[in-house]
Amino acid sequence: MKDVHFAGLRAWARGGLAAALASAGLMAAMPASAQTEIQWWHAMTGALADRVNSLADRFNKSQSDYKVTAVYKGSYPETMTGGIAAFRAGNAPHIIQVFEVGTATMMSARGAIVPVEKLMKDAGYKFDRNAYVPAVAGYYTTNKGEMLSFPFNSSTTVFYYNKDAFKKAGVDKVPETWTEFAAAMAKIKASGASSCPFTSSWASWVHLESFSTWHNTLFATENNGFGGPKARLAITTPLHERHLNNLLNWSKNGLFVYPGRTSEGDAKFYSGECALFTGSASAYANIKRNAKFNFGIAKLPYYSDVAGAPQNTIIGGASLWVMSGKKAADYKGVAKFFSFLSSPEVQAEWHQSTGYLPVTIAAYELTRKTGFYDKNPGTDVAVQQMIVKTTDKSRGVRLGNMVQIRDIVHEELESMLAGKQNAKTALANMKRRGDEQLARFERTARE
Repeated sequence: MKDVHFAGLRAWARGGLAAALASAGLMAAMPASAQTEIQWWHAMTGALADRVNSLADRFNKSQSDYKVTAVYKGSYPETMTGGIAAFRAGNAPHIIQVFEVGTATMMSARGAIVPVEKLMKDAGYKFDRNAYVPAVAGYYTTNKGEMLSFPFNSSTTVFYYNKDAFKKAGVDKVPETWTEFAAAMAKIKASGASSCPFTSSWASWVHLESFSTWHNTLFATENNGFGGPKARLAITTPLHERHLNNLLNWSKNGLFVYPGRTSEGDAKFYSGECALFTGSASAYANIKRNAKFNFGIAKLPYYSDVAGAPQNTIIGGASLWVMSGKKAADYKGVAKFFSFLSSPEVQAEWHQSTGYLPVTIAAYELTRKTGFYDKNPGTDVAVQQMIVKTTDKSRGVRLGNMVQIRDIVHEELESMLAGKQNAKTALANMKRRGDEQLARFERTARE
């Protein structure tokens, strides 16, 4: 699914807004209902969809002025694309859940969205960006310091390990560096504790994007895209080549198994097939439910000779964007709902039940005080990796056409692992093809 360019989004603001306002005028002539309905389009499935519906239901029961209706609209790309089409037609929902790789596109469409910080302040709520986990809030904040969307389901990359396999292989220390990690893999392989020592989900996110910020190294110029649409990839460095060479060598030696481009590695770990796993913190719930072995969660490994490492990892997941063209009364309802979602109790429960990050520091502290982290060791690792102050190099990766760029990264990585090219060539191809996508986004951003 292709990402949507700024030019198309700007068209919403030109044509769709007029239609939306005309529609609002017609609605004003109709009798007022007892409650103002707030439409929330989301992309959650399964247990997460149940959690979303539960949140809407709890909010609706907590007051009588507004009713939030949560509507599943398909995958992340389908939800965002559907929201664009609805805006053009003048019937967009109030809230759309957009995955993080669509953030740069949404941020460019200022006429189509209402900044969440403005929304909250206009509705009379005190809004403090410092209340949010820095690496989470910073991703959705402009260079001028205004938060544009509401962080909702935020995750980050962590390291899971099979304690039983460690014991069988005689690995008595959880690896902190990639050197220690390689040694642990070799012991696991030699001992027969597992035929698949290591696997990983979301390879681009884990091994290039988050890998870069964890080492306080740029993934792209213009501070990873935060400085504007002129950004280009910055991954043809000795550090990135070193890591991809390691992945290649580990693959050749049967230490690393590449499972696919998205979350395929999750099942390889919780089934017991692979002993070490790097992936999303949000995989925790499935791992806890399915694993028949003792497991632990730790921070991502890092190269200890890299200055500034480890720094912080970056977010995945999605945020909630408020669409323009609605009535002032509606926006008061949206603000009230966001205030409800921000409460420490709601955030703490969401974090503990899903594995997603608590987006506020208060929710993290509440979870800690209740003893949840003591009872579930390692569940605080994701927060620890992100609660530090970010740098210009580690704030996140916010690039246009990021969906296509990730596909390119995976294609070139797969070609490398198949023995068709070396790490240096793979990185050069990623940069060349990725820069073409970034140049295309830059052109549309000027239209």
